[in-house]
Amino acid sequence: MLDHTTLFPYTFDKKFSKPVAYFSMEFAIDQSLKIYSGGLGFLAGSHMRSAFELKQNFIGIGILWKYGYYDQERSMDGTMKVSFIEKDYSFLTETGIQFPITIHKHPVQVKVLLLKPEVFNTAPLFLLTTNIPENDHLAQTISDRLYDPHESARIAQSSLLGYGGAKLLDILNRQTEVYHMNEGHALPLCFYLWNKYKDLNEVKKRVVFTTHTPEVAGNEERPVAALEVMDFFDGIEKDQYTSLIEPDSRVLNYTLAALRMAKVANGVSQMHGEVSRQMWKAYKGICEIKAITNAQNHTYWKDEKLEEGFKKNLHALVSERKKEMKRRLFDEVANQSGKLFNEKVLTIVWSRRFAGYKRANLLLYDVDRFFRIANNSEYPVQFIWAGKPYPEDIDSTAIFNDIYWKTKPMKNCTLLTGYELGLSALLKRGSDVWLNNPKLYREASGTSGMTAAMNGSINFSIPDGWVPEFAHHGKNCFSIEAADRSLSEQEQNKLEAERMYDILEKEIIPMYYQHPEAWYMIMRQSWKDVLVQFDSNRMATEYYSKMY
Repeated sequence: MLDHTTLFPYTFDKKFSKPVAYFSMEFAIDQSLKIYSGGLGFLAGSHMRSAFELKQNFIGIGILWKYGYYDQERSMDGTMKVSFIEKDYSFLTETGIQFPITIHKHPVQVKVLLLKPEVFNTAPLFLLTTNIPENDHLAQTISDRLYDPHESARIAQSSLLGYGGAKLLDILNRQTEVYHMNEGHALPLCFYLWNKYKDLNEVKKRVVFTTHTPEVAGNEERPVAALEVMDFFDGIEKDQYTSLIEPDSRVLNYTLAALRMAKVANGVSQMHGEVSRQMWKAYKGICEIKAITNAQNHTYWKDEKLEEGFKKNLHALVSERKKEMKRRLFDEVANQSGKLFNEKVLTIVWSRRFAGYKRANLLLYDVDRFFRIANNSEYPVQFIWAGKPYPEDIDSTAIFNDIYWKTKPMKNCTLLTGYELGLSALLKRGSDVWLNNPKLYREASGTSGMTAAMNGSINFSIPDGWVPEFAHHGKNCFSIEAADRSLSEQEQNKLEAERMYDILEKEIIPMYYQHPEAWYMIMRQSWKDVLVQFDSNRMATEYYSKMY
């Protein structure tokens, strides 16, 4: 049997000895382990690495996705193509553990694999799969793809993570004191515990919940009738789970239910904590909502040579290393697009999940003005976009393809595919400016700018998510003033695009070329400031002190 002596290659720090299980639908641990889609996974991966560094009694529970999220490729004309390719991982360990859970009135066999801590320097991660011969075809497909678009499959995936993960902990005989749900996907674990202890208060003693979505409509919810058919409630009586549902409502909102079944919850930035408290304050029976700002693992993301230059305050060393990092990125640009970028030219990157509210195309709001900036031969600028839309998100895919067509003829603009951990690192190390322009209050945290700052890329951002806790315009970043939220959406987009262009033309571009010492000072201050509060060791410590 697996116990802490065989699971953990370290003795627990006394501050972190309480046993915690962390449930997440995705984990971005390493480029080779493709079980993540975006920011939620990047956060979980950094948390797992910091748990290892801090010697925490902490394990992760996730799902081994047969096809991952999806492989982002190109069609014959260069536009985006979605592919699903089966993945294999020789570095996962067979645990020998297999057990049944009930989904849709049928037994489904769950097999358990383990990512050992020494493979990637993380806390132990158990991965569940139904892709085994003992299951019929439909049951095997539950663990096929992350965020399956079909409702019954998504419900089954939540049951696999929550119900299956909680049952695994009992099979391991792990004395888990805290069950941490990273987003509401693992909600069935609460019903498993309720069924086990026959008392909702016993569930509340053990469960903590992190919410990531700063608007009610974006939080997952399903018709109660569909959940009942799928055995989502694990045998809990209807009059009991009905207390979690709003009167006259026929749907279960996962976030609202989690807030009613956890002892404490948290938003993922100080701003998001306040937004969440306001968003849910009218609902009865919810737990306290705190705020723990997301962070990223510095050990994983840092570049050793750049660190040396910043620590010793050697401008020449930083500049030379930055050019080397840019050349590595530009090799990938050439490989994908056939365009040769120049390491001496200011390079601006917009790179994150392609979702409508993130506004990948705001740079192109005024196409003529954008082209004037991009075609300025005296002060040249290179632009790179990258990111994955949700594969069924037609609108975001259309934005992706529109950017591709508009910038295809330009030698200094490109759109890259395959935005995963590896490309993300190249972009953060090889960019001079990291652009972030979501609609205000829509980005709960948005951590990519943290790792960019760790690698000498200066944030250029709307003051959303984590940014207000960090930003000092002209000192460690450049800030785009948000438009009045009482204006129409079109007016907000117009104003914020104009302000973005103004800062580019009047501050960022002139400083980069005319005042390199001032540019270096912002780079270095950004690096210093981000390490103080936005390394995930701080975050992982706060979860123990504030939540566990």
